[in-house]
Amino acid sequence: MADLRLRHRARMREKDAKKLSDDLEKAFGIPQPFPDTVERADAGDFDVLIVNGRAIAFIRRDPERIAPTCRLLLQKRPPKAYITVDMGAIKFVNNGADVMAPGIVEADPLIQPGDLVWVRDERNKVPLAVGEALIPGAQMPRGPKGKAVKSLHHVGDPLWELDLGG
Repeated sequence: MADLRLRHRARMREKDAKKLSDDLEKAFGIPQPFPDTVERADAGDFDVLIVNGRAIAFIRRDPERIAPTCRLLLQKRPPKAYITVDMGAIKFVNNGADVMAPGIVEADPLIQPGDLVWVRDERNKVPLAVGEALIPGAQMPRGPKGKAVKSLHHVGDPLWELDLGG
């Protein structure tokens, strides 16, 4: 597995961190996700937000949008922007596969195409991945054949493995 290389790691201004915190709360319903000093680092295709040596969020560019990492999702279990998959889809999602509509049993009906979402399992509601919705949430459960969510980050990938000490 390739390592994630971070460049230009720097402490964020409180005002900038607060804005990103507000964006994360609005999109996912995670209240005050940044309790401490926040650092931002360039990881190539995206930026990583680091708190106490752990990657807790990442920022997609063009347009700039923030999403929690699976580590933060494990701690917070947000009430919004979720996709629930059946137990048969877990091994595929854990390997980084996109989420196919037939495997989805539940989805936040407010999700729109292009929204960043989190994927959880049906039985324990454990976070598995973060991705980008390709179809509306209302159409996802047992929806038409094809991809419903493009996977961006999953448990076990380099972003999950990132540990910078705290």
